[in-house]
Amino acid sequence: MTVESTAARTPRRSAGSKAGTTGTKRTRTTAKKDAGAEPQLVQLLTPEGKRVKNAEYDKYVAGITPEELRGLYRDMVLTRRFDAEATSLQRQGELGLWASLLGQEAAQIGSGRATREDDYVFPTYREHGVAWCRGVDPANLLGMFRGVNNGGWDPNSNNFQLYTIVIGSQTLHATGYAMGVAKDGADSAVIAYFGDGASSQGDVAESFTFSAVYNAPVVFFCQNNQWAISEPTEKQSRVPIYQRAQGFGFPGVRVDGNDVLGVLAVTRWALERARGGEGPTLVEAFTYRMGAHTTSDDPTRYRGDEERQAWEAKDPILRLRRYLEASNHADEGFFQELEAEAEALGKRVREAVRAMPDPDRFAIFENAYADGHALVDEERAQFAAYQASFADEGGN
Repeated sequence: MTVESTAARTPRRSAGSKAGTTGTKRTRTTAKKDAGAEPQLVQLLTPEGKRVKNAEYDKYVAGITPEELRGLYRDMVLTRRFDAEATSLQRQGELGLWASLLGQEAAQIGSGRATREDDYVFPTYREHGVAWCRGVDPANLLGMFRGVNNGGWDPNSNNFQLYTIVIGSQTLHATGYAMGVAKDGADSAVIAYFGDGASSQGDVAESFTFSAVYNAPVVFFCQNNQWAISEPTEKQSRVPIYQRAQGFGFPGVRVDGNDVLGVLAVTRWALERARGGEGPTLVEAFTYRMGAHTTSDDPTRYRGDEERQAWEAKDPILRLRRYLEASNHADEGFFQELEAEAEALGKRVREAVRAMPDPDRFAIFENAYADGHALVDEERAQFAAYQASFADEGGN
């Protein structure tokens, strides 16, 4: 079947402009959910690790060096190792929950490395690779999942907001922040991450409306990993997600989310549009969640091994490694050193988590009201008595 891409031919320059808001180009796709028959999308690196040309997006990665390519590979490998360690920590009772990014490394590293230091990022709760790109210590990500803090980092230190558990709400926060950036006359951009499941939330639709009307410098980055917990994408949208942008009057593009070069190029393009006053863009990174939605989920109950195996063949890390080896951009020594570095990272994270002090149990009663409250005081006293009962039992 044939669908329309919403990548605009003539970018919209202002909220009041009427021309060039929904230019289109023709592509071929298939809407059937089949890992072996994907819709056409922007791709610069095939699953076999072969570089393919793209007249529209090649220029955004034209100057990339072998060192930068090795850097992207390193980012993905270390992010995956951290993610695996966090999953193990949860299974061993060290974390309350963990949302794995396994399989989505290219989408996160490619987009994260496309941002500038002065750009501002609004994540959900799975953007561990983006956090890595923004300089957030991996151990800090785990404090919230261990229950020892409410976030673990200062958002303004890295221009990386705290993780957002409420599905889709961060897109409104990002849009409001982007509107402020525009009013301040800054040339920076904002990027908001969300998943295919969140695309059904009303907050996301409101964000699209406000960003379009006010020409906000924001990039909406949807990691379509094809499963909103147990709901497949076709239960979320009748059309490909990137096409939704067309109805709001701004461009959308679908990129191979397992192709780190393609994601890097498309995100750079979208961020440049935003910084240049051309308004919002919707980027749909078509990828796959290789693991569970969270460690409380069992994906074998709603999807088959065949689907997963088909996507394992498109692994984002293996894809870039094949390209590095074929291009003589990395030798065996590089891969061995990186493996040792990854193991050291896993060990450091594990030790950091186990060394985290227990939180003050009574901190939950602080900051509920500015001037205190009789009910809170009563609840604090009841909780204190409850805690004391354990000491009494131990003494008997």
